[in-house]
Order: sequence, then C-alpha cells, then structure tokens
Amino acid sequence: MPKTSVEPVRTCVACREEAGKRSLTRFVRSAAGEIVEDPTGRARGRGAYLHDDPACRELAAKRRSLERALRGSNAAKRG
Repeated sequence: MPKTSVEPVRTCVACREEAGKRSLTRFVRSAAGEIVEDPTGRARGRGAYLHDDPACRELAAKRRSLERALRGSNAAKRG
C-alpha cells in the first residue's frame, strides 16, 4: 500500500487562516535585517507565511504582522 503524503498546514500571519504550505508565500528576515520573500521555501531562518491575496498583504502591512512574526528572540530584549 503506497504512502499518501499530507501537505503541511501553515497559518497566514495577516488573516490568521490556515492553508496548505504551497498556497502561501514564505518570508524570512535576511542577515541584513530585511524581510525578503523566500520563493523556494528553504531559506535559513525563521519564516512567516502570507497569502498572495492583496487584501492579506495590505492587512499585514497595516498590522505590521510580518515584522512582529520575524522579530525573533531579540524581541524580549527590546522591551
């Protein structure tokens, strides 16, 4: 009997809806501190996922969801 693969589920940081990993876009914080898109989904570092929908991108910008999700362990030190 062949194994069936199950697609991992991730949550969009803007609308908080769950979706399959392949239907979301992954973002990471680069070594320079910039938030960049990770089209391969394999870049090093902490990742945050976002729908490709313009409404989700606008909501993430308004709420600063990506910045908050990718701040990392230094968030506690900053206050």
